[in-house]
Amino acid sequence: MNPAPSLFLIGPMGAGKTTVGRRVAAQLGLDFHDLDHEIEEHSGATIPLIFELEGEAGFRKRETELLAEFSARPGIVLSTGGGAVLAADNRRHLRERGYVVYLETTIEQQLKRLAHDRKRPLLAGPDRRERLARLAAEREPLYRETADLVMPTGFNGSSGATARRLVEELNAQWRRGSAQAAPEQAA
Repeated sequence: MNPAPSLFLIGPMGAGKTTVGRRVAAQLGLDFHDLDHEIEEHSGATIPLIFELEGEAGFRKRETELLAEFSARPGIVLSTGGGAVLAADNRRHLRERGYVVYLETTIEQQLKRLAHDRKRPLLAGPDRRERLARLAAEREPLYRETADLVMPTGFNGSSGATARRLVEELNAQWRRGSAQAAPEQAA
């Protein structure tokens, strides 16, 4: 969507959505929100605990509710979880309410960045490469369908370089809309 009042980052786990998002928000003078962090704050539980108690379906329900709330806020950068694009309503909200950037990464980059991460429920298991490949096969078409811009990550292995390149692309392509409520929120 262009113009759009907010910027939404999508992509797989380990793409750098949170790290790059914080840097981009600072450079653009926008508030930053990480959807997974907001889920934990609003629920009072960690994501692994939510998965343990409610399963993936319970987590996805919470994710959809908060994505609807946060995507309606004007003038923010929102990093989503890797699976946020699975729900059609989420994809619709992202497309209709903001400018969507898909942070594209390779499985090799994900394996390197997530090598010591033991907190992600969907990454649990003996063969991380196979799991990441399966998730990518399912989600890659949805990322592309939803995105206004595809931005490869991993410039010199630096999130700072990725953020700088993204801001350059945004300055060239994204027309920031007014900081008014999203159309569905205006009355």
